[in-house]
Amino acid sequence: MKTLTLTQNKNRFFQGLDFLSYGLEIFAFIGAELILVYGIEFNLYGYDTVKSYTTLQNIIHWFIICAVWIFGIWYVVREAAKKSDVDLYKNFKENSLVKGAKEMSVVQWGLLITGTVLCLISTWIDWNGSKFLAELKRKGFLLPIQYLYYFVEVAMVLLIIVFGQYAFEKWFKNDKIPYGGILVALTWGLGHWMTKGSLGVGIYTAIGGFVFGGAYLLTNRNIKLSYLFLCIMFIL
Repeated sequence: MKTLTLTQNKNRFFQGLDFLSYGLEIFAFIGAELILVYGIEFNLYGYDTVKSYTTLQNIIHWFIICAVWIFGIWYVVREAAKKSDVDLYKNFKENSLVKGAKEMSVVQWGLLITGTVLCLISTWIDWNGSKFLAELKRKGFLLPIQYLYYFVEVAMVLLIIVFGQYAFEKWFKNDKIPYGGILVALTWGLGHWMTKGSLGVGIYTAIGGFVFGGAYLLTNRNIKLSYLFLCIMFIL
């Protein structure tokens, strides 16, 4: 019995490592944007800031990085489905928004909506008004293309949450803590700290990532519903 228990624990440990690696792979694909910007575009265009990009250069950047990220989503989710019993494609098809909404309790809805409103308020304060209107004024007809970028980025963040949650639940057998949000807080927050050069921005992003992880649990791990609310919290 001791040998069997040890083997089971070892299997669970390495299963958790596998899921953690999937989440980190997604984060690595997000980081590919740094290679594109600092390693290629700045040298090619002769700029030292993305704010100097022309309209065409912005469009090219968004399409290239979205293609890289979509490939990353396909590759990692496919890898996870092949090597584990977690098939997120199947999960996405089978779980509808309506079904997910019906399964949630009043308390869950209350917490989810409260978290969403707080995120929108913080965004309003950070942007001194509506983020959407500010970006519409600045980007104009480019806004739909930039929002395509946002939609794919949110999908990447959600996958880090999902795989992080699977990993830590394998290790600690506790499904009440938003481990995925903690992983996003550490990775995404650290990434923003390094790229923006501001600890405050990193902390702000980390808090947002933690809230996103909580939203995933509140929707009972419904990927479609989680994605919808993450888009609202992140984009608007």
